[in-house]
Amino acid sequence: MVRRRNPLAEVFFLGIPTLLFIFVMLIPLMMSVFYSFTDWDGISKSYGFVGAENYARIFTTDTDFLDAFLFTAAMSAVTTVLTVLLGIILAAALSGGMRGRNILRLAFFLPNTLGGVVLGYVWKFILLIGVPYLGSRVSWQIFQIAWLGTPWSAFIAIALVSIWQGAGYVMVIMIAAFVGVPYDLTESAILDGASPRKILFSIKLPYCMPYITVCVFWVLSQTFKMFDLNVALTNGGPYGSTVSMALQIYRDAFNLNKYSLANAEAVIFFLILFVLTGIQMKVSKDKEEKYDAS
Repeated sequence: MVRRRNPLAEVFFLGIPTLLFIFVMLIPLMMSVFYSFTDWDGISKSYGFVGAENYARIFTTDTDFLDAFLFTAAMSAVTTVLTVLLGIILAAALSGGMRGRNILRLAFFLPNTLGGVVLGYVWKFILLIGVPYLGSRVSWQIFQIAWLGTPWSAFIAIALVSIWQGAGYVMVIMIAAFVGVPYDLTESAILDGASPRKILFSIKLPYCMPYITVCVFWVLSQTFKMFDLNVALTNGGPYGSTVSMALQIYRDAFNLNKYSLANAEAVIFFLILFVLTGIQMKVSKDKEEKYDAS
């Protein structure tokens, strides 16, 4: 039986999403690129074209965005490695027959369901009120550190909260990956006398590399786009040492009225994320083809 085409259904299911993509994504992107070549302050009705002057300012005189990029890159490197590592450890521990594993899974995944603003203010209260209170009662040095008072300690604080938030999501992905490992592989290893540690490192992790790749790039992209957690926890302080790229763009656009400069920064930000997404797709595709061939 040959099905007849329904033009109305095609227009509804393809046309409407396409229009939404054009008006919500494509047109704002084109406008952002356009205004990045002007001197518009976001308020006045007139503007002039300045060419690539805004892009030149980013790399010469107005270097705040470069500082924000260095902070974001360092934060992304640290949190990506530790979040994925912690998520794999949690998945390996909770994918077996441990009693109460479902409750533990829920507990570790719960922070990922909360918004960055909520987590930021909760941990800000803990670090500014709870930790100093403990420091006044015990002599442990870790409780006497001003966690949001110095650049290095604020960096560690943001990294720890970000890792705590994202590890649960990685854990869920890796649990699904471990469950999908063919049973005959692990059964053969058990019969050969392989230990659980040997099975994990020699069978499960190599088999689950495509999932690990997805986790790595997910954490990397999420950290590069960090904004709400950064605002709620430190608001870029102390001394502007924890300003992320997204926060710097927001400040230039809405606090300093450097709208055209902020658009140029947003375009560069978009290109960085575009490159990361392209690398992720290329790596994921290569790994899928490798495993399909094997």
